[in-house]
Amino acid sequence: QVQLVESGGGLVQAGGSLRLSCAASGRTFSMYAMGWFRQAPGKERDVVAAISWSGGVTHYADSMKGRFTISRDNAKNTVYLQMNSLKPEDTAVYYCAAKHVTNHYSVYVQARGYDYWGQGTQVTVSS
Repeated sequence: QVQLVESGGGLVQAGGSLRLSCAASGRTFSMYAMGWFRQAPGKERDVVAAISWSGGVTHYADSMKGRFTISRDNAKNTVYLQMNSLKPEDTAVYYCAAKHVTNHYSVYVQARGYDYWGQGTQVTVSS
């Protein structure tokens, strides 16, 4: 079992920045590829960014490229999402997720592929 706890959400003005953190506990964190997803009211849960076990491979949804950065610190069992140039349409609940893997390079962009989820953190961007 892996427990995931997100933090760092909040209210920010358009153009501002937030840094989300996801702290993992339980089984060996470095054996998991990680992802950040978001879900706005009435919408599906979509991938924001994903990162491989080693941290060497990353993926971003098109609308996040150049604005968001995913990273991880396996020594601290934590994955981060740095969000810059935030827009009102970024408003959503942000979730981190973990998927057990056996290689160091794969990333996963489908929510159904993940094994564990955090409880989510609200991000609200005002115009």
